[in-house]
Amino acid sequence: MKKLTIKVIPNAKKNQIIEAAGQLKVKVTAPAVDGKANKALIELLAKHFKVKKNAISIIQGQTSRNKVVTID
Repeated sequence: MKKLTIKVIPNAKKNQIIEAAGQLKVKVTAPAVDGKANKALIELLAKHFKVKKNAISIIQGQTSRNKVVTID
C-alpha cells in the first residue's frame, strides 16, 4: 500500500500531474462541487499508476485541497 500527499487544483485548463518536493500536485478540470474534483482525481491517479479506480482511497481531506490518498 502506497500513501501519497496530494495538493489538488480544481477548475484547471487540463488534467495534469506534477511532482514537486515529494508532493504531487494534481490539476483537474472538474469543479470542487459535489465531489466532482475528487472523482476526477481518482480517475486521473488510476490512469497514471495503472491501477483500478477502486484501489485508490482518499483517507484524509475529502473537502480540502490537501489530501492523503492510499493506493493498494
